[in-house]
Amino acid sequence: MKQLVFLVFVFSTLAFGDIRFAQPEPSIDKPREVVMGISHGDDESIHHGLSTANNLLKFYGPEKIHLRIVAYYHGIRTLLKSEKEIALRVRALQQYGVEFVACGNTMETKKITPDQLTPDVEVVSAGIAEVIERATEGAFYIQP
Repeated sequence: MKQLVFLVFVFSTLAFGDIRFAQPEPSIDKPREVVMGISHGDDESIHHGLSTANNLLKFYGPEKIHLRIVAYYHGIRTLLKSEKEIALRVRALQQYGVEFVACGNTMETKKITPDQLTPDVEVVSAGIAEVIERATEGAFYIQP
């Protein structure tokens, strides 16, 4: 799988040209820090967010990006293990080091318990506060 991702990356670079990296360039020691919010719960929004994460992994390489995806409001659906197709994509991204975070306030409001979440999801008290704190630490915030 990693070889396929690498080949797609190489082909994309050759086919579409290079992007000039900002300094310092991302590296294993200093990866790009990115926090992504998913707040919409429709299939298109969730899959778009997960595809964006996949595209970032392909571009930078999993060792040169640290990506945290925070699901809150209706986007919490992204992290429900009962959503089989979505859960499969989440688990695949986790294998490449993507961290997933669930909003505890949303879980409380929607009566979602931790055992209903995909395994290895971190729960924080307030998802939007998590986004703000990671951005304050220097992470780039994106919301596809």
